[in-house]
Amino acid sequence: MAAGSVLAFWAVSLLLIAVPGADWAFTLSTGLRGGVVPAVAGLVTGYAAVTAIVAAGVGALVAGSPSALTALTVVGGLYLIWHGATTVARPGPLDVRTGTGTGWGTFLRGVGVSGLNPKGLLIFLALLPQFTDPRDAWPVPAQLAVLGLTFMATCAAFYLCLGTLTRTILNPRPAAARTITRLSGAAMTALGTWLLLPHLLP
Repeated sequence: MAAGSVLAFWAVSLLLIAVPGADWAFTLSTGLRGGVVPAVAGLVTGYAAVTAIVAAGVGALVAGSPSALTALTVVGGLYLIWHGATTVARPGPLDVRTGTGTGWGTFLRGVGVSGLNPKGLLIFLALLPQFTDPRDAWPVPAQLAVLGLTFMATCAAFYLCLGTLTRTILNPRPAAARTITRLSGAAMTALGTWLLLPHLLP
């Protein structure tokens, strides 16, 4: 696979990741509550699942089925609303004992944020094939896998830095940290609502 294609995809990926969205909001809220590493691991795992779906050709089938895409959008929107609402309601440190802590609970939430986001699936479907070459010695699924790994590595590095930096700056300021956490939760709720609106309005 041509290194130029991977480099070009990396540049586009970095621009997309740098635009604030649900991943940003999730990273900020969990970073301030002590869960940067499991949060980012969850986000990356969710994108790994999306990459596998696209590489296997399942993503195109989902995107081509209005009912399947609607179902994914509704589930993803409801998940973001639920997660955002719970973040707004409980902006303090997470409790590991309740299953919403900085370990598996945070990891699974991260998987949901990235893996259930229909926008992520559609971006991958539209973006990944643009950087593949059917005439290349590598089969297209392998090229898609390389591009997906590039996206995941960039995502991991960016969000680890974002979460760590946010925690370092705001951890000594608990009132500001709670405010940012609530704003992050509100952003997730707003994004989830935005996903659902086209399916709720006549």
